[in-house]
Amino acid sequence: MSTRRQARECSLQMLYTIDNCNMPVEAVYECFDEHYPQGEPYKVFAVKIFKGVCDKKAEIDALIAQYAKNWELERMAAVDRNIIRLAAYEIIDMPETPINVIIDEAVEISKKYSTKDSSKFVNGILDKLKAARKDN
Repeated sequence: MSTRRQARECSLQMLYTIDNCNMPVEAVYECFDEHYPQGEPYKVFAVKIFKGVCDKKAEIDALIAQYAKNWELERMAAVDRNIIRLAAYEIIDMPETPINVIIDEAVEISKKYSTKDSSKFVNGILDKLKAARKDN
C-alpha cells in the first residue's frame, strides 16, 4: 500500500470518528498522534488532509451539496461522506495531485471501507466535483 493511501485511510478514520462520536477535532488528533509512530512517512500527509478538511468543512460540505444533486449530506453513509470530503479537500486545495489520482484513490478506499455500490456513488459525485478545481 502506498504511503499516500495509508495517509488517506488514516484521515478517513479520524474524520469518521469526529462524524460519528462527536469528539472534538483536537481530541481525535491527540489520539491519532499517540497511537501512530512518529517516524511514519504518511503521518504528515494524513494530518495535512485531516486538518484541512476540518478547517474547511463548511466550504467543502457546501461544495459537495452543490454537486450531489438529490443527496443531502446527512443521508449519505458516513464513510462515503467522509471519503468524499477528503477527496474534495484534495481537489480544491492540493493542485499538485492529479485529479484522476485523487478520484481513483477515493474509489479504491470506498471499495475497502464501504458497500459494493459506494465506489460508483463516490466516483459519480467526485467526477462532477472536479469542475471546482481552479486549474480545470
